[in-house]
Amino acid sequence: MEELYVFGTGNAAVTHYYNTCFALRDEDQFFMVDAGGGNGILRILEDMGVRYEQIHHIFVTHEHTDHLLGIVWMVRFIATRMLKGTYEGDLNIYCHEELPETIDTFCRLTLQGKFYKLIGQRIHLVPVQNGETKHILDYDVTFFDIHSTKARQFGFTTVLKNGKRLTCAGDEPYNPVCKPFVEGSDWLLHEAFCLYEERQQHQPYEKHHSTVKDACILAEELHIPNLVLWHTEDKTTVGCRRERYLAEGQPFYHGNLYVPDDQDIISL
Repeated sequence: MEELYVFGTGNAAVTHYYNTCFALRDEDQFFMVDAGGGNGILRILEDMGVRYEQIHHIFVTHEHTDHLLGIVWMVRFIATRMLKGTYEGDLNIYCHEELPETIDTFCRLTLQGKFYKLIGQRIHLVPVQNGETKHILDYDVTFFDIHSTKARQFGFTTVLKNGKRLTCAGDEPYNPVCKPFVEGSDWLLHEAFCLYEERQQHQPYEKHHSTVKDACILAEELHIPNLVLWHTEDKTTVGCRRERYLAEGQPFYHGNLYVPDDQDIISL
């Protein structure tokens, strides 16, 4: 059965969680989405028993540091295994068409030449267009522009082997223009910066984010059966985040509500 490996659940400013990133597991292979803001991803992969040799597809949603910088570490460690002869095949890194140059530059400036030279040989930066579909593992993955109010950002939607549709809406509130990609989803992965009751303290709207209440009302209106909330703060709910988020969200949403911790695994 397919599983959602939750690597991190925090927003850009967290210190108690890792930044939000995850992977879809299909048998012994992973489709990874973002890598967080640093080499903390290396420890998480080790703790969760995910080997680099199981990752041949990574999608980078956008250029913000909490999603992008971990990619440099992934390239370094996978390139190391390529050079040692323990990594079979190539690595494909998908992103919107403005990002390949950014990723290439970060790698060129920070990695040794022996690693960097593999970009274009066995490590491929693959630009995708709004509405474009790529076959990744056993899935047809359709990428879409979430129409971010900040840096350009893409999400994706795909149909699982059980026929259920899973959609990642990025780390900003759902934009109705994305309805053709989000409507009819069985699983929605959506950001929830903080509790609605703490909106004055955390100011999610000023940061172009939403609250737990907002995300749950949206999922209810779209008739989404399963909602995963993450990309959260860690200043006021550490140790009780799940309980408090569920308590706020459940009166507004009657589907299955998930508030995962870092390193949780969700059966799809």
